[in-house]
Amino acid sequence: MRFLAYLCEIEYTEHVAPDLAALANRLRRRSLRMVHRAGLGHPGGDLSAADILTTLFLGILRIDPLQPAAPNRDRFLMSKGHSSAAYYGVLAMAGFLPESALDTYMQPLALLNGHPDRNKVPGVEANTGALGHGLPVAVGAAMAARMDGAAWRTFVLTGDGELQEGSNWEAAMAAAHYGLDNLTLIVDRNGLQQGGATESTMRLNPLAEKFRAFGWAVREVDGHDHAQLLSVFRALPFEPSKPNCVIAHTHKGKGVSFMEDRAEWHHRVPTAEEVAAAIGELEAAAP
Repeated sequence: MRFLAYLCEIEYTEHVAPDLAALANRLRRRSLRMVHRAGLGHPGGDLSAADILTTLFLGILRIDPLQPAAPNRDRFLMSKGHSSAAYYGVLAMAGFLPESALDTYMQPLALLNGHPDRNKVPGVEANTGALGHGLPVAVGAAMAARMDGAAWRTFVLTGDGELQEGSNWEAAMAAAHYGLDNLTLIVDRNGLQQGGATESTMRLNPLAEKFRAFGWAVREVDGHDHAQLLSVFRALPFEPSKPNCVIAHTHKGKGVSFMEDRAEWHHRVPTAEEVAAAIGELEAAAP
């Protein structure tokens, strides 16, 4: 596997986007198998985040799997840590884990827990899964880089339902107050959370305007369009002295017809027959 992230300074969208689409399709298939084997997981969010994760890890982040703790690396925090199958899958694609390790997902005493653990898995920057913690930690990381005069950047991926946690908005105020334009928040805006739609649980819209009111520079993209994602991430920072927010509009269960936009797939485990049907759809749609 060639590491596209090493080429992140080159203009190559038209050549790389199809590669990323194929890799995201592969990641979806792998994460579904992982969840089925474990009998646990959150497949809907794994599938909605797959395109964002492949774009970041294989096209944008300045990282080196041979030096996972390199001081000048970009930092990525998976705040929606329950989508761990997709996270571990992309770490394996990027070279941080052997592919065979994915078969141990959520097995007794395995390193690949249901929620990522930085003490066990290379490439994981923070223990996450308790929702609302990722953005505050990311703000601290971005402030540390600013204080050290370092050039590395901090990225954090949150779920949209997760934004109901008040800690996110305290962190959003702090990030704007300190002018952290080295910080990028990506919101996986699939509109669903455990139990139903975000807008009927606790309304988030108008989400972009809320972040702008907090002093952030905001862009909205199709979270399944790799060319759009590459373009917006290459444009960072959007405005000097403002933290960056990318609202990525996605579909829960993306790529599988009977899972898309259905809240029950937030945490439902597919049967063997459902996995086979889902893999068949994804293989048929593979670039």
